[in-house]
Amino acid sequence: MTSFNFSTWPPQLTPEQLEALTLAATTYALSHGLLYLPPSPSNTQPPIPTTAIHAPLSLIPAPFPRAQFHAARELQSVYNVLYARVAMDTKFLDTVMGAEEGVGKADEFTGTLWRGWKKIREHGVLAQPLHLGLFRSDYLLHTAEDRLALKQVEFNTISSSFGPLSERVAAMHRNILASTSYFSASPHLTADNFPENSTTSGLVEGLSKAHEAYGVRDARILFVVQPNERNVFDQRWLEYELLEKHQIHVVRQTLADLAVSASLDPSTHALTITLPFQINPSLYEISTIYFRASYTPSDFPSPSYYDTRFLLERSRAIKCPSLPLQLAGGKKVQEALTRPGVLERFLSNEGTKWGTRAPDLTAHAAGIRATWMGMWALDSEDAEIAAELEHLPASEQGQGHGMVPPGTRLARCKAPSLVLKPQREGGGNNVYREAIPAFLDALPAEEREAWIAMEMIETPRGVSGYLVRASPSNSGTDNGTTEKKVVRAEVISELGIFGYALFGEGEVVEKEVGWLVRTKGTESNEGGVAAGFSVLDSVVLV
Repeated sequence: MTSFNFSTWPPQLTPEQLEALTLAATTYALSHGLLYLPPSPSNTQPPIPTTAIHAPLSLIPAPFPRAQFHAARELQSVYNVLYARVAMDTKFLDTVMGAEEGVGKADEFTGTLWRGWKKIREHGVLAQPLHLGLFRSDYLLHTAEDRLALKQVEFNTISSSFGPLSERVAAMHRNILASTSYFSASPHLTADNFPENSTTSGLVEGLSKAHEAYGVRDARILFVVQPNERNVFDQRWLEYELLEKHQIHVVRQTLADLAVSASLDPSTHALTITLPFQINPSLYEISTIYFRASYTPSDFPSPSYYDTRFLLERSRAIKCPSLPLQLAGGKKVQEALTRPGVLERFLSNEGTKWGTRAPDLTAHAAGIRATWMGMWALDSEDAEIAAELEHLPASEQGQGHGMVPPGTRLARCKAPSLVLKPQREGGGNNVYREAIPAFLDALPAEEREAWIAMEMIETPRGVSGYLVRASPSNSGTDNGTTEKKVVRAEVISELGIFGYALFGEGEVVEKEVGWLVRTKGTESNEGGVAAGFSVLDSVVLV
C-alpha cells in the first residue's frame, strides 16, 4: 500500500492563499475554454450564446497512487479490444441484451434499441462493417486489507465526455503550479507528479481514422447532440481540433434536426445532410457519426426519434458507437463478463476466431478480473449465489425462498455494502445501500432482469478537496468572494481512462489516449459532472 496518508490532503492554506488560487483557477478556466453554458430557469439555451461560466473544478489536484494510475492506462488497450470483440459477438449480445431472452425483455429502452438492430440485420442491411468506439473506463481506489486496489466502476461505450475539458483542468493545475508553486504547501506538488494529458488529440485521432477509413475526403463528421446542451464546449474542442489539425469539417445536429435533414442513397446507403442555412442548400456526405446523444430514453420523446436513430444505423457512415457497440456498454454485459470463463473466451484467439492477426490476450485475464468488484444479476439463479445465501444465518437469508430469486435475496441481505445499477448512462440512476430494501420491495418482479447488484467500492477515508462551483451570472448568489465560490469537503475522486478502437474488418486498431478525474463530495453517490454531482479535477501522483 502506498505510504501516502490520504487523510492529510489537501495541504493547509491561509484564506489569502486560497483566494489567490481561486482567482488563478477561475481566470485560467475562463481564458482557456474550460467552460459551460449557464443554466436557465426554462432549461433552454439561446441559439447564439452570449454568456458562459467556468466548469465546476477542483483547486488542487487529487492524490492518486502512481502505480495504479499507470496500471489503469496499461489496461486500456486490453479493454479496447475486449469491448470491440463483445460488439462483434451477435449471439452473446442477443442473449444478454436482447428483447427475446436478455435484459431487453425487462428494459423497454434497451429492448427498443435491440429490436431496431435486429430488424436491420434481418433485412440484410450491413452497409458499413466498421465500428468506432471512443471509450472511457472509470475507476475508484478500493481500500481492503490495508492495501489499495484499482476497481472499475463502469466501462462507457457511448458519449464518453469531458476529455477536452479534463485536459484543460490538468493544464490549469500545471499553470497554477508554475505561477504560484502552490505556496510550497506540499512536497508532493511538483511538476514530476503532474502527468501530461493530451486527450483531445487522442480522441480526434480516433475520429480522423474512421473518416479516413470511410474513404471520401470531402465528407464530414456528424455530431449527434442533445438540444439545449450546456456542455457544448467539451464538444467544440473536438470539432476545432478536427478542422485545424485534420481539415475535417463537422456538422452538429439533434435527432429532431436529422428527421428533416438526413437522407440515405437507396443504392449506396450513403448518408447525406442538407444544411438549411446555406445560400444554396447542398448535400454533405457523412463519413462518421459521433453520438453525444441517444444514450437515455429522454433523447427519444416519440417513436419517430427511434426511426431517425435506425436510419442512421442503416447508413454507410461509420457509427461511434454502432447499436451493437452501444449495447455492449450495458451494465448487464459488465456483469456477464465476470462469470466464469466468459472474459477468457473473449480474450482468447483460439482457432483464430477473431482473425489470423488478432492477438491472444488471455494472459491479461487475471489483471482485468482484478479490477472488478463482485456483481450479479437480481434475477440470478446461479448456484454460486444460492450457495452464498445458504452460508448465511437463516434470519439473514431473505424472505420468499420459493418466489424471490437468489440474486434478489442476496442483494437484500448485503444491501449496506451494495449499489444497484440499471441499464442507463448519464448519472442519477443507481440505488445505494440503505435505500435498496425499500426499492426491492417496490420493484416489479418482471423488472428484476434489468438490474445488477455490485459491491460498493470503499474509497480511502478522510481525503478532502477544495471544490469550486460557478454561480450563473443571473442567479444573484455570486458576489465574487472566495467564501461563496469554494467549498472544502471530504471527497472521492474517480479516474477515467480514454481509448479508441476502430474495428470490424481484420485487426482492431486501438489506442489508449488520455485520462480524466472527477471529484465529488462523499455525501454524493453519483459522479456525473453534467448531471451536477461532481467537479472536474486532475491528479497529483503519490
